Amino acid sequence: MSDKQERIIFDVAYQPQVRTDMDTRRIMINVMIALLPAFGVSIWQFGYKPILLVLSSMASAVFFEWLYRKLTKKSPTIGDCSAALTGMLLAMTLPATAPWWLPVIGTFFAIVIVKQLYGGIGKNFLNPALAARAFLVASYSLKMTSWITPNSLTSQVDGVTMATPMTYLYSGEPMPVFLSMKNMFFGMMPGCIGEISVLALLIGAAYLMIRKIITWRIPVSFIGTVCILNLIFGHSGYTNFEWMMYNLLSGALFLGAFFMATDYATTPVTPGGHILFGIGCGVITVLIRYFGSYPEGVSYSILIMNLCAWAMDKIYRRYQFGVSKEDIAAMKAAKKEAAGR
Repeated sequence: MSDKQERIIFDVAYQPQVRTDMDTRRIMINVMIALLPAFGVSIWQFGYKPILLVLSSMASAVFFEWLYRKLTKKSPTIGDCSAALTGMLLAMTLPATAPWWLPVIGTFFAIVIVKQLYGGIGKNFLNPALAARAFLVASYSLKMTSWITPNSLTSQVDGVTMATPMTYLYSGEPMPVFLSMKNMFFGMMPGCIGEISVLALLIGAAYLMIRKIITWRIPVSFIGTVCILNLIFGHSGYTNFEWMMYNLLSGALFLGAFFMATDYATTPVTPGGHILFGIGCGVITVLIRYFGSYPEGVSYSILIMNLCAWAMDKIYRRYQFGVSKEDIAAMKAAKKEAAGR
């Protein structure tokens, strides 16, 4: 074998090599599979409307990514399924009463503004689906806060719309009998189409953990922080345990903790950073739920912590084996000297 051939073979891959069949496309498909139980519960409770929202959201997300890459003469990326997943996640954060065109506007914001303008997958610093949801709440607040009565409660409630459990908690009113913890756990309550069933979300989360798509650190530290703080502070009219359980089962806590806060591109990469990220999300969620002007705080807490992910990785920075702190300091000094020239 010639020296040239040896050099080419050596340059193909660098040590250490990691052998895995899990690429970006398979990760995205697995997350979409994990969302299917929650999607199925939404169809059971709200009929065909969730299907229309998910289809319009996924199709428009893929279209906008294809169109942007086409117009900017960049290589197509719709094959990695990240745009399709963004569309599905955004649809899961919408109420069943939302019109079909609302996710189309949301996916344009998510794909073009939040994702592609910053370079595409892996380079965005905010979760695209959550950023789009925040944009829609600010722009179409009435359409984003209208909740239809689920099919399982139509015989117990007069009217086609009703308040969510988070609304009752925010106002301090007693929780109605038909919004029992059992009903909330199984998905018999109003809310966004992807958040109503804790059981369905836990099934999806278990699938992701078994497939090693996500780890326990962010979800457990996130949900655990919310539980501990609500158990400590409580609220008048509820026992501390009741207050903690209602806050645990209502809103987007499980959807956010397992499917949004675990986004690879917008969260820390270090184990310590994961724990700190989850705790930060939990603290901000509780603060917004207690003192904010909007009853739910999961989306905003994750977006705020997305902006801090770099700092957490810096705190828990890993050093290379065989490289001393003096070597790192020397490299930093050399970089500063080179930048000053």
